[in-house]
Amino acid sequence: MLTRSVADKRQPGGDPNPVPSGADRPLAITGAIGACAAAGTGLAVLTMLSLIGWIAAPHAGLGLTGVLRTAALLWLIGHHVGFALPGAGRIGMLPLGLVLLPGALLWRAGRWVVRAGGVTRLRHVGYAALALAAPYAMVAGALALASSSSMATASLAQAVACPFLLALTAGGLGGARTLTTWPRLVGLLPDRLRSLTVGTAGALAVIVAVGALLAGASLAMHLREFRAVEGTLDPGAVGAVLLLLAQLAYVPNAIVWAISFTLGPGFAFGTGTVIAPTGSALGQLPAFPMLAALPSGLHSGVPPVLSVAVLAVPYLAGAFGGLLMTRAAPALALETAPVWGFACGAAAGCVLGVFAAVAGGPLGDGRLAAVGPSGWQVGVVAALQVGVAAAVTAGIANWLRLRGTARPGLGRRAEPAPKAGAALPGRGHGDTDPSGHTIYVDPWAGTADQERANSPAKASRGPASLP
Repeated sequence: MLTRSVADKRQPGGDPNPVPSGADRPLAITGAIGACAAAGTGLAVLTMLSLIGWIAAPHAGLGLTGVLRTAALLWLIGHHVGFALPGAGRIGMLPLGLVLLPGALLWRAGRWVVRAGGVTRLRHVGYAALALAAPYAMVAGALALASSSSMATASLAQAVACPFLLALTAGGLGGARTLTTWPRLVGLLPDRLRSLTVGTAGALAVIVAVGALLAGASLAMHLREFRAVEGTLDPGAVGAVLLLLAQLAYVPNAIVWAISFTLGPGFAFGTGTVIAPTGSALGQLPAFPMLAALPSGLHSGVPPVLSVAVLAVPYLAGAFGGLLMTRAAPALALETAPVWGFACGAAAGCVLGVFAAVAGGPLGDGRLAAVGPSGWQVGVVAALQVGVAAAVTAGIANWLRLRGTARPGLGRRAEPAPKAGAALPGRGHGDTDPSGHTIYVDPWAGTADQERANSPAKASRGPASLP
């Protein structure tokens, strides 16, 4: 028969195709359903917010079709897809917090695809993530084409690539978490890679925590300016809620900017501007309440004590990461531990460089064409600072571990070899037998005779072999 039941397909040797399938549909169909559900849910939420803003604000010249296009554009912005405005230029300064909405939906979709698709092995989770990501990217490309108008045009290349990568990552992690726990997933990595992952995560956790604390403290110190800008806008009740949501969406960007500040390169808000521990030079800022935390005009650097404390953060983070890496890894050779410690810093630098690159972007082709930190500068500086500190800490910690391991063996002393003519065990030197003769023992005599007997080259071959 040309058809088989699902039970027969799951029998050993019943189906040569390694891709699992659900109870009543192929995995590709299940992934397409999950992709459409995730995209539709996110689009529905953003459409509702767009409708609320359209109703609460004057909407002359913008009909319901424009609201739907705006919602589709916001959905693409949530996947970090840039767009262009006629006469203004490209807009790439996008809120990272908005990525959390599609990320959470894709996480749930990945879990559902794994369960509904009958995936039972971790090595098949990649098929489930790909089955989710491919149709999700197609939906995103279709929305980019549908939302294009004379007012804004989304980047088609980014509309396909960014949602695909987000769905592949979030859906794959969600599907893998469905089958096992995080400790088991980390335990599947090789020892060296697992220790490198733990050390990098520890260093990044310290840097992100300090960046969040620094961004919050800066905003708290400028609450008066924050309220003044908010009062100037006078958004109303509904507008105030929407403005608050927009500011919350930019909180991750602010944290990344604060991290680049602690690393030293700082960030810019416009061409020819800079905000760094050594000083700041800014021009006129847009009327956005969160930007009140930035000092406008020319300002000297932070106090020396605070500058030293801020610039010491990457080194402390590197030391913490190197210590975690050494504790999680087996004992390394003295010359390889610093190399792995520097690799931990290099990995942290790559991650921070990517975050810095996506946390900024242009706001048109004018003065605000350069906004945010430089990705490659942040990556290189972070790799050097965190890497050097992690290498030194890993080398010292690994040396102490090796020293502690070898210390118990140093207390054992080898027994001295008995000298020729020494007495037999149990007899004193020069003991006598009952006949009155003194007995001396050569401990090497038996060994030499045994070696002669076992060595064919020195075996007795007649009178010529006698000494």
